[in-house]
Amino acid sequence: MALMTREKYISSLKELGHHVFIQGELIQNVAEHPISRPPAMAMAETYFQAEQEDRQSLFTARSHISGETVNRFTHIQHSVEDLVKKILMLREMGRKTACCFQRCAGLDCMNTVYAITYDLDRTHGTDYHQRFVDFLNHIQTNDLVTAACMTDTKGDRSLSPSKQADKDQYLHMVDESKDGIVVRGAKLHITGAVNSHELIVVPTRALQEEDRDYAVAFAIPADTEGVTFIYGRQPSDTRRLEEGGSDVGNLYYGGCEAMVVFDDVFVPQERIFMKGEYAMAGRLVELFAAHHRASYGGCKVGVGDVLIGAAAAVAEVQGTSNASHVKDKLAEMIHLNETLHAGALASAGKGYQTASGAYAVDPLLANVCKLNVTRFPFEISRLAQDIAGGLLVTMPSLDDKDNPQIGKYIDKYLAGKSDVDSENRMRILRLIENITLGTGAVSYLTESIHGAGSPQAQKIMITRLADLEAAKRYAFKLCGINLRDDSPK
Repeated sequence: MALMTREKYISSLKELGHHVFIQGELIQNVAEHPISRPPAMAMAETYFQAEQEDRQSLFTARSHISGETVNRFTHIQHSVEDLVKKILMLREMGRKTACCFQRCAGLDCMNTVYAITYDLDRTHGTDYHQRFVDFLNHIQTNDLVTAACMTDTKGDRSLSPSKQADKDQYLHMVDESKDGIVVRGAKLHITGAVNSHELIVVPTRALQEEDRDYAVAFAIPADTEGVTFIYGRQPSDTRRLEEGGSDVGNLYYGGCEAMVVFDDVFVPQERIFMKGEYAMAGRLVELFAAHHRASYGGCKVGVGDVLIGAAAAVAEVQGTSNASHVKDKLAEMIHLNETLHAGALASAGKGYQTASGAYAVDPLLANVCKLNVTRFPFEISRLAQDIAGGLLVTMPSLDDKDNPQIGKYIDKYLAGKSDVDSENRMRILRLIENITLGTGAVSYLTESIHGAGSPQAQKIMITRLADLEAAKRYAFKLCGINLRDDSPK
């Protein structure tokens, strides 16, 4: 079993042949189109890091299925050490790319479905778990990328899936035979879908008996007939179309999302991991949410590292690095960033073994981590913009430097300190702009608030998971209140 190289991964995208539309145009190769190439390169970095000898303990693991070395992004976590290494790996990837590198959701979904299929088999006598193990072995053996397709379009959110006027607002079964099922619907905000070899599709919410047809989980190749990808727009994404691309900020990487449409797609029996077992859908969603909410204390922290470094650098070139208020702002940014990381590591450190043998993070701490992620990156970004100054959004283009008439003015008036090249100052400002306002802000800010569930979802889980009754008993004992079962409250 060999790990796929970065070059082989890029070649595999060219061979996929899936249907991807960008701005109304069917494109031939996501690795070559100027808008979709940076996200493809960010995904490719997950392969490159696994190739590096000094990174292999972090980016690779030993498969519990084959005993062979696999990319950690395809690994089922079987210890607290595995949970911790995943968080550390995600932070390192955030530092390398300063964007969403798109592989976390698929990893978290695989770990979720692995555990849930085991539980389904124990309850219903099905063979879903072995099917999934076979699928996982295929993923690990070939070092493939999986995209997690969870979020449905939802239509009227006050109605359950089966009560929708348009039943396709939630993906569901429309036909069934001895060979498999046919599904219809669409999934939204699917991170890295266009850069993935396989799609894992799961329910997006808890379901009732009348929603049985919506309780489906399965995996299919990205180029399956009837699957269409519609690329999502991002702020300033057309800067990537400009010749030279000097004003994109992040020159190499980016994140991406897509609407994935399933238009009467056939799923073979061996790729079905849930079919009608509606009572387990809510548990699946909660387990995935815990895994993925902890992940944000890795990847977003890595992007935060880059933003903090950029803010410190721009303070130096502008001559404000020794100002007490700038030092105070940088200290606050570091404090917030490390608090996010601490929450993720704590959830991993208190991880537990599921019945399947796979490990899961502590759900309460994972939700606390993610609730902080919905807030702290916004404050870190505000402080970075404060340090950067107004030039962040009024700066001329880097292309103006090349104009023989005005280039000299750019060099003269945008240099900052006398020993600083104006181009260096402009490039670091463009990076801050990208992370806090441009395409990078989708990864760092919008995903932070809505990815893996918006803030209210975390508050609901925190309230549900916290043991308030035990906390009351501690208080009663210390202040001398002795409650009996028949005591008035």
